[in-house]
Amino acid sequence: MPIIASNFKTNHTRKTTKEYIEKLNNYLKNSSIKNEVLVFPTSTSFDSFYTVSSLEIGAQNAYCTNNGSFTGEIGLEQLEEFNIKTILIGHSERRHILSESQEDIAKKYEFYKQQGFKIVYCIGEPLEVKNQGLEKILEYIFEQFIGIDINYSNLILAYEPVWAIGTGVTATNEDIEKIHSAIKEKISKPLLYGGSVKVENVRDICQIANVDGALIGTASWKVEDFIQIIENTKDLK
Repeated sequence: MPIIASNFKTNHTRKTTKEYIEKLNNYLKNSSIKNEVLVFPTSTSFDSFYTVSSLEIGAQNAYCTNNGSFTGEIGLEQLEEFNIKTILIGHSERRHILSESQEDIAKKYEFYKQQGFKIVYCIGEPLEVKNQGLEKILEYIFEQFIGIDINYSNLILAYEPVWAIGTGVTATNEDIEKIHSAIKEKISKPLLYGGSVKVENVRDICQIANVDGALIGTASWKVEDFIQIIENTKDLK
């Protein structure tokens, strides 16, 4: 079954997140959904949500510490309060907008690996690399695995071409298949696709060879749309 994940980014409040999770939970229970469903709300929206086995709440980001003097960050202690054991690491917006280095990302990965977290690890190339062709794309992508234990048992990968995130431009099915196949040849882990995935195209994308699901941003922020995305993929193997 495809893994379907929603990244809220800097959207929703605690109130609207609670409403979203309640509606989503009701749908998952009433429809007996078998997909693995992940939701990454803002850290200020964490709460003691009622969860079902097919829904997991994850953190979009956290610092590699239990607690301490790291102004503006959250650590393991804050995640444990809400029983969160899933985290998104390496998202392109943190790499390119917030300037996280590969060294920083690898330290964060190692810390949360040691804590047994499910890690959704993001990789992807910017437009200037895409324009150099497949060989350069793969070279760039595999550099994003420096310092990363690819054999970690609780690892999910997410390929997100930077040029396709929030732009409305989606990689062609051929593009996705080429990149996913090349990654899978070296790393045998579940591999999601992200980048302008929406209600209309998610089913086709999830049927591409070596695509194990989708990590969705903008198109998942309305719970009705996210439910429809799950509905559109629930029967896929």
